[in-house]
Amino acid sequence: MNSWTFVSTSEDQTAALGATLAELLPERAVVTLDGTLGAGKTRFVQGLAAAAGVDRRMVVSPTFTLVQEYDGRTPIYHFDAYRIHGDDEFLDLGFEEYTSGVGWCLIEWSDRVARCLPAQRLEIRIEVTGEETRQFTFTARGGEFEAVLDQLAGRLG
Repeated sequence: MNSWTFVSTSEDQTAALGATLAELLPERAVVTLDGTLGAGKTRFVQGLAAAAGVDRRMVVSPTFTLVQEYDGRTPIYHFDAYRIHGDDEFLDLGFEEYTSGVGWCLIEWSDRVARCLPAQRLEIRIEVTGEETRQFTFTARGGEFEAVLDQLAGRLG
């Protein structure tokens, strides 16, 4: 499966979606998160991080720090490219070093740094469809992420 869509009807369900994905990601992964302000990107990351053993309250949008690091069962590197002014600035954050070891690189506003992203990744586009509802469209780039997406769809179906 290359693409799959899921509709979340609450913040709790968005967090649970992130938690389910955390159970399926390989120990090295790049996951992109794109959507408007308030779409639920950070809430999704909170659910994913909590499932990896990180206190959800520690997970905040890295808008001003640009990258937050969380120590869970798998290291998590949470990037926010909203305030990035070009590819060089993003790469100067050490993105290539982060992706060379074990860990999950989660990138909010990844469309701003698309040329820097590896070919193998999981893309998530979040659309606000109502006051509480969000549509998540997952797109797998690479065979490993197609398998992840198959498993995610199988669990949440």
